[in-house]
Amino acid sequence: MGREVAVRILGLDIGGANIKATLIEIEGSRLKALKACIRYFPIWKRGKNALPEALRELVSSLAPQAIDCLAVTMTAELSDVYQTKREGVSHILDCLAMEFPKEPIYVLTVNAQLVTVEEARRSPLLVASANWAATGWMASKIFRNCIVVDTGSTSTSIIPIVNGRIAAEGKTDLEKLGNGELVYTGALRTNVAAIVGYVPLRGRMVRVSSEFFAQSGDVHLILGNISEDEYTVDTPDGRGKTRLEAMARLARVVCADTEMLGEGEIMEMAKYIYDRQVEQIAQALMQVYLRVKPQMGGEAPVIVTGVGRRFLCWRAAERIGLRNVIDLADVLGLEAAVMSPSFGVALMAAEKLEGDVQWRLL
Repeated sequence: MGREVAVRILGLDIGGANIKATLIEIEGSRLKALKACIRYFPIWKRGKNALPEALRELVSSLAPQAIDCLAVTMTAELSDVYQTKREGVSHILDCLAMEFPKEPIYVLTVNAQLVTVEEARRSPLLVASANWAATGWMASKIFRNCIVVDTGSTSTSIIPIVNGRIAAEGKTDLEKLGNGELVYTGALRTNVAAIVGYVPLRGRMVRVSSEFFAQSGDVHLILGNISEDEYTVDTPDGRGKTRLEAMARLARVVCADTEMLGEGEIMEMAKYIYDRQVEQIAQALMQVYLRVKPQMGGEAPVIVTGVGRRFLCWRAAERIGLRNVIDLADVLGLEAAVMSPSFGVALMAAEKLEGDVQWRLL
């Protein structure tokens, strides 16, 4: 028998702040190899016209050889460089078609299906901000009943899986913000003023400034939840990512500085902000959990994924008394957990092309 030829599929998650890519190789209906990478690309700063080059550089570094298929999901269409989501989806699809003129391109929908570029153009809201569906689809192949909590740099998605199917009630971000399935709080980029209105300081609760002085990445760096290398986004003041610089940014939230406040006082602020962020996620998780628990027939595991899976998602589950928590990294590996939408959409394309693929036990 001749040797089976590996099929190379690239999954892209084109966000407004980061572009994530996962390259998989399928050989003989088995996942043979996986490579992944992430590039910080704040499209509102770099401009939408820089997107084609960013895609080109990312793909060439990850997949210098030819690929057989491209599978894409996106959230960058929400960026204010676009007037509407329709414009954003159209522009992103234009960029993909320009950079990949020969390869088949599939686009993920909010119904966890892959459609052609032409179909995506006709129904832009069907493919806008659908990356959660890739993560949910992947989880549904592993767990019959569970709730996925995915905290990235910017936001948190909560995705219920019931009887082996995605049971999300909302499809658009607007709907999800209303029903608890989306919380705009993340591990790195959330303005501290969007997490708290007050912080404890010197025996009283002090109001915070609404300026963009510090973000969640500063809080988690100060507390040791992330390392300097994991602080992968721009800082609010454009300065560095040392703990001392993060403390200076957090002090500025109460219109102070590191000469006015001691380390212990800044740590107290950081701990309080951290606790409030966990509470934001916990409240939404409880809202979703109470809705789907009767359909599950009992308590189901909480699957945590994303960069904030351990120090935000896990803590939120524990906050509402859910103890059966599983880190997706322990099931599929760290790269798959940190970049689950790009990995998930690549796997969806693999099954579309090759049929059932054995990938669950990496």
